[in-house]
Amino acid sequence: MDSLPLYRQLAAHYVDAIHTGSLKQGDKLPSLRSLMRLHGISLSTALQLCRTMESDGWVEARDRSGYFVRRPRRLAIAPMEEPPAGVPPDPAQYVGIHAKVSDFVARRRQLPEKLNFSIARGAPELYPAEALRNAMTRMLRQQPDMLTVAAPLKGHRQFREVLAQRSLRVGMAISPEDILVTNGCIEALNLALRAVAQPGDTVAVESPTFYGLLQVLESLGMRALEIPTSPQTGLSIEALELAIRTYDNIKAVVVVPHLQNPLGSVMPDTHKARLAQLCERHEIPLIEDDTYSELVDAPTPPRALKSWDAGGNVIHCASLHKILAPGLRLGWIAAGRWHARVEMLKYAQTRNNEGLSQSGAGLFMATGAYDRHLRHLRGCLKTQREQTADAIAGYFPAGTRINLPPGGLQLWVELPGRLSSSRVFDAALAERIVVAPGTLFSNSSRFDHYLRINCGWPYGEAVDTGLRRLGQIIETLMSRGAGAAAAQLPVRPMSPPAPIQPPQARRSQSSSARAA
Repeated sequence: MDSLPLYRQLAAHYVDAIHTGSLKQGDKLPSLRSLMRLHGISLSTALQLCRTMESDGWVEARDRSGYFVRRPRRLAIAPMEEPPAGVPPDPAQYVGIHAKVSDFVARRRQLPEKLNFSIARGAPELYPAEALRNAMTRMLRQQPDMLTVAAPLKGHRQFREVLAQRSLRVGMAISPEDILVTNGCIEALNLALRAVAQPGDTVAVESPTFYGLLQVLESLGMRALEIPTSPQTGLSIEALELAIRTYDNIKAVVVVPHLQNPLGSVMPDTHKARLAQLCERHEIPLIEDDTYSELVDAPTPPRALKSWDAGGNVIHCASLHKILAPGLRLGWIAAGRWHARVEMLKYAQTRNNEGLSQSGAGLFMATGAYDRHLRHLRGCLKTQREQTADAIAGYFPAGTRINLPPGGLQLWVELPGRLSSSRVFDAALAERIVVAPGTLFSNSSRFDHYLRINCGWPYGEAVDTGLRRLGQIIETLMSRGAGAAAAQLPVRPMSPPAPIQPPQARRSQSSSARAA
C-alpha cells in the first residue's frame, strides 16, 4: 500500500469507509480545502483523490456542491428471476453428476491454479487458529491420554453439551444425548439418507443444489428429484406440493434453508413452518442441512427448520467446516425418531470420531470468544461479498445478473446471453483461473449459463485482476457467439495487477452501461 501514490492511498481510505458504512450513499466527501487540511496535501492531490474515486464509481460530482457517495454499482444489476413452480419436475433427470464432477476436479488439477473462485470457504486468516490450538493444547494437558483412548461413539460429551446449549438460540430443544458427532456435514447427510431411504428411492432436492449432495445420492443408488428453488426464499413449497401429488414415491426432502448453496437464499419462517407441516402430513422425512446459518448477517442466527418439528420428522445436520475451521471435519446430526438407526449406521460405517478436535472446539465454543469470532467473520465476509459484487458489476458484460445473499461465502451469477459456463470454465482454466460452472449444481442442463463465485478470500489486487480478466473472457466468448469453441480463445497471461483495491470503472461507452 505504501508504494501507491498518495492520492491512491487516500482514495483507498475513503473506499474502506464506504465499505464499513462510515460513509453511506448520499453522504458528502470532505471539501477539497478540508481534504487538504485533514491530510496535509496539495490541491492537486486532493483533486486527484476525488477524481479517482469518481472514475472508479464510488462517488459522483454535483455542480457547485462537491463529491457525494453514489449508489453502489452492484445494486444496479438486475435481480434474478423466480423459477417456475407450476411444472412437475422432469422424471428423467435423476442421475449423472459423478462424471461431471470428476471431470471438473481432474481438469482443475492439471494446471497449478493462480486464482480459485470455485471453492466455498473462507481464507485461513479468517479463522481463530491460535485460539483453537491453545484450546487443544490445554485439553491435552488436562487429559494426556486423549490421543490413546477412543472417544465415545456419540462424540465428546462437552462438545455435545455446547451444541445442545447453542441449539436453544435457534429454537431447538435437544439434549446432548440427541446429538451424534460426524465427520463433517457430508457424513451427517449420508447417514440421514441411508436411515430413511433405500437404493432406487426418490429424494426431493433443491434445484440448483450443492453437487456434493447429488454425488451422495448417486453413490447410494438414489434418485434426485429436483424442485425449483427461489434465489430469495429457497425451495418452492408449491412446486414440492405438486411433486408430492405427481409422484407417490418421494422418500425424503433435503433442503438448505439458510444461505442455500449455491443460490444464497434464506427461507422465511413462514416457509419453514409450511415445509415442516407439509412433510409431517405426508410422512416424508425432512433433512435439514444447516451448515451456513451462523453466516447470515443478523445479530442472532435464524430459527432452525427443526424448531417446527412436532414429531421428530426433521433430521438436523450441521458442521463447523465453514464457520470455525475448514481443517476440522466436525459435524453432527440430531436425527429425531431415526436416532437409534443413525447411531447404528454410524457405528457400522465409520465408528467413533477422534476426540481432540471435539474437545478443543467445545472448549473454545463455550467462551465469548466464539461469538466474537462469528461477528468478525460475518463482517469480513460481508465486505468481501460487496467488493466482489461491485467488481462483477463493473467488469462483466451488460445483461449479467447476480443474487446478493444476506450473508455467506459466495455469489450466484447468471451470464448474459445464456453463455455456457462450461466454455467460460475452459477458457478461464487455460489462464489458471478456476470457477465453478453451473452444470455442477444440477443433473439437468438448466444452469449451464451460471457461475458460482467464491467471496471467502480478502479482496485485493490479485482478486480484482482475476475478476477483471474473467469479465474479459466472458465478453470475448460472447462476441464470438455462443457456438464458438472455448478452445479457440487466445490464451493471454494475466496482466500485472493494477495498483488499486477497488475495481476500476470501465471507460468505453458500451461498458459504462453495465453498471446501469
